[in-house]
Amino acid sequence: MEPVNLFHLAAQQSRWLAVRQSAVAGNVANVNTPGYGTVDVEPFEKVLDKSGVAMTATQAGHLTGRVTEAGFAIREDDRAASLLPSENSVVLENELMKAGEIGRQFELNTAIVKAFHRMLMLTSKS
Repeated sequence: MEPVNLFHLAAQQSRWLAVRQSAVAGNVANVNTPGYGTVDVEPFEKVLDKSGVAMTATQAGHLTGRVTEAGFAIREDDRAASLLPSENSVVLENELMKAGEIGRQFELNTAIVKAFHRMLMLTSKS
């Protein structure tokens, strides 16, 4: 059994964010392409549900668990219900909001990793 590792989870979320950023960039690039359908990745919470992330026992009284790799599937965006006259479902405002959300999540991910790295370095100096 592998322990739940914060740095592994942060790296997994970072990879997920990169895939989502690519999907959103593709949507923006195809905003004027007739018949193009908006795509997005499944929510990170669902990725974690499939990965089997759970607590792991480091001492006799602890719960057990496991960590496995999870893939990120790009799928048609169900929320893109309104089709434009060109039968394109990309709404630029929605894609720009997603891009901003991705940027904020990258910043939060990085800040958390930095904070835990600092704590780890402080404990190893003692």
